[in-house]
Amino acid sequence: MNTKTLHKLTLVLLLSSSLYAAQSTKVNENTDYTVSIVPKKITVQAKKQRFRDLVVPAVNKVYSDLNAKYKEAKIIVDSGKTNAKIEKLMKSYSAKSPQDLLVRMKPHAKSVAIAQAAMESAWATSRFTRVATNLFGVWSFNKNEPRVAAGEKRGKKTIYVKKYSSVEASIRDYYRVLATGRVFGDFRTEKMRSNDPYKLVKKLDKYSEKGAEYGKELKSMISYNRFYKFD
Repeated sequence: MNTKTLHKLTLVLLLSSSLYAAQSTKVNENTDYTVSIVPKKITVQAKKQRFRDLVVPAVNKVYSDLNAKYKEAKIIVDSGKTNAKIEKLMKSYSAKSPQDLLVRMKPHAKSVAIAQAAMESAWATSRFTRVATNLFGVWSFNKNEPRVAAGEKRGKKTIYVKKYSSVEASIRDYYRVLATGRVFGDFRTEKMRSNDPYKLVKKLDKYSEKGAEYGKELKSMISYNRFYKFD
């Protein structure tokens, strides 16, 4: 083999290696997938990639929007001043003070959101996801909002889950739930101390009836699927 041929072969191998690496980590933001249609025959690997294509770009978008609003509010609050916008935000987030508002507004690690979406939606294949675009199993207590009945009851009472117009809307409301829910106070305190997803998931025992076991499952989900790389 002459030197010219060897150089060509080396270049082809390098290009192939680079292409493979790019494809293995790429999240297709222009996916043709629809959240309501799940292929009947799909491998585990393909199911997980479909989930990433549907969810990760939306999480990135929501996180970016929320973080920008948080930083904007922080500048105002840190100046020691307040205005109508801050007052409105405090009401929206059920905040007790401007500082409490910042605690509620700061978005938590994306890896936690992605892991919860994967777990709660069975990798975007659950009925709630397909019928209501509800990735996180968020319940509805308002009969005047879009919602669908769950397949189970609490006693004689029908359980409803919210119905969303898009994956992004579901993710945005999920962040709102963790920002405003009374039972997630410890979680909000922890996110101000650390962005470590493994520490954060320990404070999500109130999100599920599984309690502390829920956090352990999320930790495994983040670690095994390398969701931490999205933070």
